[in-house]
Order: sequence, then structure tokens, then C-alpha cells
Amino acid sequence: MVEGILQGQTFPLPLTSITSSVILYAILVVVIAYLTAWVISRLLSHLAQRTPSHRIQIAMTIPFAKIVIYSLALYIIATAIVKPDVAELVAFFGLFGAILAFGVKDLFSDIVGGLVIMLEKPFQIGDKISFGSYYGEVTDIGLRSTRLLTPDESLVTVPNFTIFNQPVSSSNAGEMVMLVVTDLYIDPRCDARTAMRIAREAAATSKFGIVSPSYPCQVLLLDVPFYRTVRVRAYVNDVRHEFTFKSDITLRAWEEYHRQGIRPPRPGIVTR
Repeated sequence: MVEGILQGQTFPLPLTSITSSVILYAILVVVIAYLTAWVISRLLSHLAQRTPSHRIQIAMTIPFAKIVIYSLALYIIATAIVKPDVAELVAFFGLFGAILAFGVKDLFSDIVGGLVIMLEKPFQIGDKISFGSYYGEVTDIGLRSTRLLTPDESLVTVPNFTIFNQPVSSSNAGEMVMLVVTDLYIDPRCDARTAMRIAREAAATSKFGIVSPSYPCQVLLLDVPFYRTVRVRAYVNDVRHEFTFKSDITLRAWEEYHRQGIRPPRPGIVTR
């Protein structure tokens, strides 16, 4: 199909001769762009870690910095091959884009997906998201893929084009604070009001939680046959403490449950 586009068409681009020096120059530009992007990414990541209150906002500048650097590198290489006339450069990039679209459409789809993610921001670096069958913290958004750090410390690389055909759920939407749900299962014969009060106190007094009018702590009681579920809906003060917060609520609540004689469901009762 590209051949059909090219047949009968002439593009009077004033190309320079492709010599070894031009090739070396292009390679040098790519290497410098890569190193510059790497250094800036590291510096911004370090700055983000040093300022927790603005960690997500600073981290989100990394993908945009990469786009600017690589776009500038592509422009420099193009002007080394084509004399910098605006109209002819537009024709060159149009032809180059057509070749990319037909020759490496999967890679091109990933790049388009990366640009959509950066512009529409369905999630950001630092968000806890469900992306396809994976859940974890977004550690990097590149032009080709997005990286997730799962709860078991596995680094998952997800192609960006999947954003077009799979739902994405963000738990914190760019904020440091995130709602965490913790379920505690008790015997239906135990005092449910006491169990709910203890669960609320465990969440409200946890050093990993935050309670305010904007971030309320809620405790719900779900009654099903053979057991009851005390569901705690509370906000963690940093998304990275999500599972530590849940463990802290569970541990301290059950310590008090045992002292108050509140028991778990009888053995053999399936709770999920």
C-alpha cells in the first residue's frame, strides 16, 4: 500500500548526500538524546522522592520531558538529511509517518497510546491502577509501554495500545491519599456494634491513615449466612502504604477482638 502511495508521486526534497559523517552525526544525536532523557528522568525521580507531597506531580513531568527531547532529536536528524525548508520538512515527515504507519503499526499504536495517556491522563505515575489483568503502582509511562510495580514487587511492562481495548481503573486519580477497604469476618453470634467500634478505632488511630471531613472513615456491617463482615472504608495517607495500612487495621482490630471475646467464624465456614 505504501508503494501505491509512492507510485506516480514526486517529493522534491533537497536531500543531502548520506555520507558516513551524516550517519555518525545521527547516531551521536540519538545517543545524546538517550543520555539526556536518562539523566533528566533520574533527577526528576530523585526530586519526586525528596518531596513526597508533590511526588506524583513531579513524576508526571518525566514522560513530557522525554517527548520533548526525542522530538528535538528527530528534528535535528531530519534537518541534517533535508535542508530546513518548512513545506518540504512537512512533506518529509508526512512520508515518514506513512512508512511508520504501514511498516511498524504495532509500535506506532503503542506510541499513539502513550501520547493519549500523557494528554488525557486516565492515570499518572504514582497511581495505583488495574490495567487489564494487572494491579499495581505506575512507575513509568513511556512512549511504547507503561510499567507497573505489583504488590509482590514484580515489574510488569504493559503495551500502551491496550488502553484502547481494555478498561483502566485508577484507585487514587493522581492523589497521594487513597481509599482502602479492609474486611474483618466475625461469628454472627458476637456483638456486632462492639466489633464495628473497635474496627473504626483501629483505622482512625493508625499512623498510616488519615481521617478528616474530606476523608471520612466508614464502617459497614454485611450480614450473610454463617458469618458477618465488618467492612472498614478508610483513607491511607500515602498510596505506597496501602497494604501496610490494611495489615495494621487487621492486626490491631483482632488483638482487641480477642480481648473482648469476639470470635472469627466457625472453622469450615467459607468467607469468600
